[in-house]
Amino acid sequence: MGKLRRRYNIKGRQQAGPGPSKDPSEPPLVQLELEEKDTLKVDESNPLVLPGKKKKKTKAPPLSQKQKQPLTKKERKVLQKILEQKEKKSQRAELLQKLSEVQASELGTGGRMYHTKEKPDEVAALGQEKISSLSGAHRKRRRQPSAEEESEEESELDEDPAAEPAEAGARITVAPLPPAPAPSSQPAPAAMPAPPPPAAAPALPRTPGKPAVFIPVNRSPEMQEELLKLPILSEEQVIMEAVAEHPIIIVCGETDSGKTTQVPQFLYEAGYSSEDGITEPRRVAAMAMSQRVAKEMNLSQRVVSYQIRYEGNVTEETRIKFMTDGVLLKEIQKDFLLLRYKVVIIDEAHERSVYTDFLIGLLSRIVSLRAKRKLPLKLLIMSATLRVEDFTQNPRLFAKPPPVTKVESRQFPVTMHFNKRTPLEDYSGECFRKVCKIHRMLPAGGILVFLTGQAEVHALCRRLRKAFPPSRSRPPEKDDNQKDSAEEMRKFKKSRAKKAQAEVLPQINLDHYSVLPEGESEEDREAEVDEEEGALDSDLDLALGDGGQDGGEQPDASLPLHVLPLYSLLAPEKQAQVFKPPPVGTRLCVVATNVAETSLTIPGIKYVVDCGKVKKRYYDHVTGVSSFRVTWVSRASADQRAGRAGRTEPGHCYRLYSSAFPPPEITRRPVEDLILQMKALNTEKVINFPFPTPTSVEALIAAEELLIALGALQAPQKAERVKQLQKDRLSCPITALGRTMATFPVAPRYAKMLALSQQHGCLPYAITIVATMTVRELFEELDRPVSSDEELARLKGKRARVAQMKRTWAGQGASLKLGDLMVLLGAVGACEYSSFTPQFCEANGLQYKAMMKIRRLRGQLTTAVNAVCPEAELFVDPKMQPPTESQVTFLRQIVTAGLGDHLAPRVQSEELLEDKWRNAYKTPLLDDPVFIRPSSVLFKELPEFVVYQEIVETTKMYMKGVSSVEVQWIPALLPSYCQFDKPLEEPAPTYCPERGRVLCHRASVFYRVDWPLPAIEVDFPEGIDHYKHFARFLLEGQVFCKLASYQGCLLSSPSTMLKTWARLQPRMESLLQALVAEKADCHEALLAAWKKNSKYLLAEYCEWLPQAMHPNVEKAWPPTTDH
Repeated sequence: MGKLRRRYNIKGRQQAGPGPSKDPSEPPLVQLELEEKDTLKVDESNPLVLPGKKKKKTKAPPLSQKQKQPLTKKERKVLQKILEQKEKKSQRAELLQKLSEVQASELGTGGRMYHTKEKPDEVAALGQEKISSLSGAHRKRRRQPSAEEESEEESELDEDPAAEPAEAGARITVAPLPPAPAPSSQPAPAAMPAPPPPAAAPALPRTPGKPAVFIPVNRSPEMQEELLKLPILSEEQVIMEAVAEHPIIIVCGETDSGKTTQVPQFLYEAGYSSEDGITEPRRVAAMAMSQRVAKEMNLSQRVVSYQIRYEGNVTEETRIKFMTDGVLLKEIQKDFLLLRYKVVIIDEAHERSVYTDFLIGLLSRIVSLRAKRKLPLKLLIMSATLRVEDFTQNPRLFAKPPPVTKVESRQFPVTMHFNKRTPLEDYSGECFRKVCKIHRMLPAGGILVFLTGQAEVHALCRRLRKAFPPSRSRPPEKDDNQKDSAEEMRKFKKSRAKKAQAEVLPQINLDHYSVLPEGESEEDREAEVDEEEGALDSDLDLALGDGGQDGGEQPDASLPLHVLPLYSLLAPEKQAQVFKPPPVGTRLCVVATNVAETSLTIPGIKYVVDCGKVKKRYYDHVTGVSSFRVTWVSRASADQRAGRAGRTEPGHCYRLYSSAFPPPEITRRPVEDLILQMKALNTEKVINFPFPTPTSVEALIAAEELLIALGALQAPQKAERVKQLQKDRLSCPITALGRTMATFPVAPRYAKMLALSQQHGCLPYAITIVATMTVRELFEELDRPVSSDEELARLKGKRARVAQMKRTWAGQGASLKLGDLMVLLGAVGACEYSSFTPQFCEANGLQYKAMMKIRRLRGQLTTAVNAVCPEAELFVDPKMQPPTESQVTFLRQIVTAGLGDHLAPRVQSEELLEDKWRNAYKTPLLDDPVFIRPSSVLFKELPEFVVYQEIVETTKMYMKGVSSVEVQWIPALLPSYCQFDKPLEEPAPTYCPERGRVLCHRASVFYRVDWPLPAIEVDFPEGIDHYKHFARFLLEGQVFCKLASYQGCLLSSPSTMLKTWARLQPRMESLLQALVAEKADCHEALLAAWKKNSKYLLAEYCEWLPQAMHPNVEKAWPPTTDH
């Protein structure tokens, strides 16, 4: 049967009966006219061998087993089928256009997109029909193939076993269809049960299929017509079939294919509407996408909602939810299986942020757990430019590689232009020259320029405004929506040929510039450029060449340019200006950082000028130093930038570079916050977690060491074997303090500060300090370059005012020792007291947008603290009073405990080896000196010890967020970072009644660098000497006062417990052994032992007393106050 199934059409056995005969009087016997009957292995009773009415292609006899060639006919047919599928895919756009003329008003999924109207007589003439799979049932019912196509399909079904679906009940027999019912507004089930077949022909029992679900969406005709142009629509059936058949799929679609907005709509219409979650890497994208999808679907934002860190509009009616990855991670902590979701979509996965990789690893396990509980969860990973090998070839992440669906086309083409000579330094000047030439020589269309930072954005904006000042009166443009066709471009160039020859041609060197297809080598590009395209592109090159100086600095009021900046810290109302149409008669030019790369569509952008650079924060895993570096952009980001040009019309992208995929963020930054979240989710062995790109073992060890020092993880037990110690180090369990720290949405160092601040009324101040340290960049950058003397004078005055305000906020005395953190605390308090007005922020050099983030984060942290500690009853006080001197001291200690590994002592004068170490500090992990920033209020104070928030490398290594530390605090607050010597004999150890423990004085040094620290009073270290001293204080009556009355009657002095020969005395040895057996080395441990056994230590203590006193001791035992 196995051979028969592989070679012949087994599904035909399920037909209802033979076709109708022309003459009913003919006998039903079948006359076989086939050769090689033995090879076929069939008999006369098989109705499948009836010759069809249509002429079938003759098949060559199969090769014998001995003559089988490496490439069989079946393999050739499989390859041919792949080629035919690719050809059909390329013709899909034309097919959609034809089908859209007869489709229903709603945009449907599944079969509704592809149904055509049928006449009743055509339906009746169809007769019985074969269907290869349930997913394609509707399409094949309504499309009657030609005789040649039908013959080809039958032959393919006979010979190709790969076409058989794996699902049960995939092959079914369909009876003649009834006439199509009249259309109605209510959705009907897509799959109707077929009538029973005639009794004359036996039929196999059919497995009932799951009916298709369709939820209608009432879109406007204009919106529906616009959506039909998106390339993703042609892949709707492919995507939905993959979703139905696989739990995890990957969708790779070019920018502007419509995947972010359309895939959630496909799922909603297909019935995955309990609640769909879509994660976006940025808050702006989550908000914008929810509004866009709600508009397209004509639904309320109560149904299509968003949830970001500080705000959201999610309701009980929400069915589609856009959110950031951090929001979904918090939901996993509360509900690990995400039972409220049917589908989770990870969008823009190519950015490979730490939490995106973590979410993908978690969701890969959640999907399998949900499947075991018969509650399937669908996971879609979407990206425009994704290195899919990290997902499909990672068996630890996905045991079965998920299918990859690619959307190969985009709505509008983008032509790539590459400079042959790359500007290594003056890339900003090169961008300026490109914009000038585009504005002067090319047709209408907006310009988007990508630069690396805020200062460069403002500098280029000033240059462009100076070169193209705005004009008050200018005739409107004739046509804003010019078609970017080759014919129109030729006409445009021909009309300007004389002017271009006179003004531009002498300054152009064609060797400096070329228009080349993307992704080819230099030799291939030069050899394969088409003649006609080369002629057209050479016109663009001629107009936009790189050679020579173009005099772009000369003001030209005849060509006004509407220049706008765009970066993350820009005020929201100024960011919104880029989405508004420019003034009549002007061209829009947006100068942006990489914030405009993804998920933002600026209308009217036709030209993109990409400097090829990006500014990123780099961390040194060993030293912890962070620095911003301007590096080459990745290819993934380059594709995203280029895609901004083809959103509303065909566009052009002018590039200066070529690069590959960037390393994921998880390999470039510390991961202690991620490790803490994983430990809170009971993931003990982090090294075994299925990251798409695993981080290094060194980074994991450094993260766990920090968390152990902060008290968030339990330190590993001391083991004799090194291998066992290393194994334990990477699987340390979380502590109660660590679980509390994990509830706060801040870095672990700051979470430790919050956890310690529930004393002396320090919580409101600690929350404010943590919020300011988390947001960063509170003050404006006042050292930026200026374009005029007036602006220089204004900046100088503003710098002087900001410096004066910093000194005022820092205060004097104890407040000044809190340093930069006191300045941040005072700035927030003053801003709140002035009703948080933008005018106050502008006058005092504060970033209004950063201050708004701080206010929201304060509210979020206050809510989190109230959830952990309800008795605190905190609220955000807009009139918060400054802290008292004692509170400032406690805040300094709290900050020191959180930033213990960021301790730095000042280099003393006797240690100066070189001039560069003057006024410098040294850190445990750096050989080079570090300095306090000149803008810090502690710059002139130079404390002996400081802690810092971070080190930033510019011309020197500067410490940010500096606070003063008292040296005696270090061993007391940071014992895990200190190496203690043996207890000192003088002063002698003492017993502390308040703590119930033995204390001693110990000197110490700071770890790794052996900085000597003063001796302080600490707990006596564990060991036999600890029990000796505790036994002495117990006999003296210091631990329990009732025993003090027996001290004069003791047979030996309690101090003999400390003698070297003490263990030679039986009474001393028995008392010591009893204490060690129950680990009773403190007041609390002794009480716990007496709860287990009230006679504990009675016999051992009686050995120290005369026999006559034993009855009295037995009556009063145990000597606790409640006895």
